[in-house]
Amino acid sequence: MDIQLSAPAAIETEIRFARPPKAVRVSDFVSRLQVMQTIIGAEHFAVLRLSGHGLPSARKLTLSLHNWAQDVDGNARSLIEAYGPAMLAHLEASMLPLIWEGVGDNQFAESGAEPFTTRLPPRLLAWSGMAFPVRLGAHGNGYVVFTGPFIAPSSDLIVDMHMKSCQVLIDMLACEEKKLAPSEALSEREIACLQMAGDGCISEAIAEKMGLSVHTVNAYLGTATTKLDAVNRIQAIAKAIRLGYIT
Repeated sequence: MDIQLSAPAAIETEIRFARPPKAVRVSDFVSRLQVMQTIIGAEHFAVLRLSGHGLPSARKLTLSLHNWAQDVDGNARSLIEAYGPAMLAHLEASMLPLIWEGVGDNQFAESGAEPFTTRLPPRLLAWSGMAFPVRLGAHGNGYVVFTGPFIAPSSDLIVDMHMKSCQVLIDMLACEEKKLAPSEALSEREIACLQMAGDGCISEAIAEKMGLSVHTVNAYLGTATTKLDAVNRIQAIAKAIRLGYIT
């Protein structure tokens, strides 16, 4: 999966993700985001996901994950009311991270990051912040947001945090897709056959390694392909990798 960040002048960074790790629990996402929050020097994080399709009036950002300890609804409402329309428009046009300064003399967002960011109008919120846009398709668009009184990442840190933000949403999307049809979960033998097929083994080699007939191996690969809603074995392998069933 290729995710390209728009950038000014000659600055253009391409982020590539080959095989996302297996889907994890919500607590693991929180832990990862808290580590990123610490690195960037923020106090809180929030994940906003895009919902709705079609006309712009039908699309909106909703809070998906956060570590706000108090007034969660108020904080989410304030953020979306202050910058929601601008964030929606920005998501359609650019992949540059957004940055803003909060109300008060003690709020600061480093201006040295300007070549790598787009600045939003200041002093609309009680806290400064930085929002990393992510575009993954119809169901994976949104922002990973970090807030606090002092936001001053270096250019290298901005790129690194943007990559990590994209990976978090990739894994969240994969986790959600695995939960869509639990009754259609792959069996151990279906996973084993897919794994070996993904490693380049033909059905005869898989049958020999697993002590099965070629007919049985093909049956396992066929049912796995059906469960994954894939059109052929190659697509089934690619989808199994994306969903974390195989590596």
